[in-house]
Amino acid sequence: MPLPRPKPYCTPNLPVPDLLSSKPLLFSTLSSPSHALLVDRAITLLKFHPNHLDSLSSNFTPQSASSFLLKSQFDQTLTLKFLNWAQNHPFFDSHCKCLSLHILTRFKLYKTAQTLAQNLALSAGDHTGSSIFQCLRDSYHVCNSTSAVFDLMVKSYSHLNMIDQALNTIDLAKSSGFMPGVLSYNAVLDAIVRSRGSAKLSAEELYRKMIRSRVSPNVYTFNILIRRFCRVGELEKGLDCFGEMERNGCLPNVVTYNTLIDAYCKLGRIDEAFGLLKSMSRKGMQPNLISYNVIINGLCRQGRMKEANEILEDMVFKGFTPDEVTFNTILNGYCKEGNFHQALVVHAEMVRNGVSPSVVTYTALINSMCKARNLNRAMELFEQMLSRGLRPNERTYTTLIDGFSRQGLMNQAFRVLNEMTASGFSPSVVTYNTFIHGHCVLGKMEAALGVVQEMLEKGLAPDVVSYSTIISGFCRYQELDRAFQMKQEMVEKGVLPDAVTYSSLIQGLCEMRRLSEACDLFQEMSGIGLPPDEFTYTTLINAYCVEGDLNKALHLHDEMIRKGFLPDVVTYSVLINGLNKQARTREAKRLLFKLFYEESVPNDVTYDSLIENCSNIEFKSVVALIKGFCMKGLMHEADRVFESMVKRNHKPGEAVYNVIIHGHCRGGNLRKAFNLYKEMVHSGFVPHTVTVITLIKALFKEGMDEEMSEAISETLRSCRLNEAELAKVLVEINHKEGNMEAVLNVLTDMAKDGLLPNSGKNAYAGE
Repeated sequence: MPLPRPKPYCTPNLPVPDLLSSKPLLFSTLSSPSHALLVDRAITLLKFHPNHLDSLSSNFTPQSASSFLLKSQFDQTLTLKFLNWAQNHPFFDSHCKCLSLHILTRFKLYKTAQTLAQNLALSAGDHTGSSIFQCLRDSYHVCNSTSAVFDLMVKSYSHLNMIDQALNTIDLAKSSGFMPGVLSYNAVLDAIVRSRGSAKLSAEELYRKMIRSRVSPNVYTFNILIRRFCRVGELEKGLDCFGEMERNGCLPNVVTYNTLIDAYCKLGRIDEAFGLLKSMSRKGMQPNLISYNVIINGLCRQGRMKEANEILEDMVFKGFTPDEVTFNTILNGYCKEGNFHQALVVHAEMVRNGVSPSVVTYTALINSMCKARNLNRAMELFEQMLSRGLRPNERTYTTLIDGFSRQGLMNQAFRVLNEMTASGFSPSVVTYNTFIHGHCVLGKMEAALGVVQEMLEKGLAPDVVSYSTIISGFCRYQELDRAFQMKQEMVEKGVLPDAVTYSSLIQGLCEMRRLSEACDLFQEMSGIGLPPDEFTYTTLINAYCVEGDLNKALHLHDEMIRKGFLPDVVTYSVLINGLNKQARTREAKRLLFKLFYEESVPNDVTYDSLIENCSNIEFKSVVALIKGFCMKGLMHEADRVFESMVKRNHKPGEAVYNVIIHGHCRGGNLRKAFNLYKEMVHSGFVPHTVTVITLIKALFKEGMDEEMSEAISETLRSCRLNEAELAKVLVEINHKEGNMEAVLNVLTDMAKDGLLPNSGKNAYAGE
């Protein structure tokens, strides 16, 4: 929209340091005969012999260059040729650059103009932006310019995070009768948001200033503000901004929706993210690939892999092609839940679809194999990554070092470290922490302390993980005095202990039968605002059980529930063992089965209500109940909990099926185990490797050949990896020949290599 002709500039005494030549440059001097002759010769050479233009460079001055620009300002080709030649010469000063900005902006060559404007901002030595503005203002009319040149300058300052200069330029433009547009304000808003609080003016203050200046915000303005609120976790303010946007008649775009969907997902509010995604279609706005990737990422973070795959299928059905981000997100989700087989399936599909696995892909797979303690497979993937020409990053190396360290293979860990440093990466605090953990696992506490000393010598400050790992190691080897010394040292160095630090010390005291001191530490922990976790409670419950004080143990159990913690199978096992030792077997059973005895726990919290509300925590309490019963062989009670889930319309998940099938196999009720297995497969779940192998072994021992064959066939059918083909053939041949020992050996090897479905660490009853 054309802006009004600027008023006469009335702000007196603007400083002009370093920008213009020491002698004032008057436009009347640009047309002197000597300049005119030189300009004409340069124009001729540029048109007919451009390679000979260098012969004139020694004759050019800032004045003659300015004269050339003014004479050729309406010839785009000639101007661009001259700029390409002149801009690296010393005569092409700040005044020439200002003239060039007017001309380029009028030609709407904004990208070239912005590059030049950023160069001007960095080289002019103008710390307020006032000198550059004056030069642009003074040359405005002679170049027949537009106010877009000031927007361009503000945008260039903003890209360089020169926020003060950008804001000053806006103010100077307004005081000179120019009206900076929404482009200027958006550029500065974006710079302020990117500065993450370091700017003098907040994004909200600039927005209010913009409104007072009667500049109407557009969709990009609102998107920047919404992004700012969502980034700092203020989703409600982002939603208020979204509402204001719609009230002002400004239609949201797909970026607006994606920002809010991502914010919902990061806060774990997936259902609301889904609702927003659906509302897009109702309002005629089509989601894009990023919309789907954001939702898939949110679901994968919560371990809701089945729903993530459903969204993926819907996305493909609607014509979107999964990209590297999509595949990496799904793959990483499977890795986090320990389903290494499915992660490898995704990797194979990725390659099949022409999407090249990246360093991120391989690092996720390597990490999953390290967690599964399958280091051979991890190294195979590492070598495969190198063979594809991919360069490992710091995280890749640290992942491998951690994998070796956790198994106490320190020589191999140091070899990877040497390769890491040879590749130009410096070990981080995280890398050193893996070595500390490895030494502690081996009981080499002095070596662990040596790593801390090495960190300090290299200028790295040990963090809470470094200290807590060493404290845990001292506690494990019953060197409590040194553990408490280390706690004191970390506090003196400004590193505050966390829940893990306290839990380790409490466990150490409990193992030494120093329960009174453990309770004091528990109170200290609560006093400084560190909430105990399930591990802390279970440690103290176990200590009270060992001391025979079951009442205090049960009191802590009730306190756990009151504070929103769900006792896990370890907690239940501790209490059951404690009660059984005192011949309180009926009470032990009643403890786990309060749901069916309809007993209340403090504050009207019941296990019934826990199970009713456990959809958000993926039935953690139900899995713990069933697993507790299965471990004690109480399969009748386990079945009753399972049946109660079905009656309440809570569909059992993979973890529940794996636990109860494994339990019935151990209990000898193979018909029940096999029926549950078929039900599980029919429901679309893939049984865990341990579950399948346990079931096949049990069916073989009982002579249930038909059922065993069905289980083997189903297992092989679910193996979709090319790498598994040879193993599948071996299984089929040995099965036909009745060589079941060989079948089970091959299946076990396939599980170790991640070639069977769910070859990870899902919840299942004891291995």
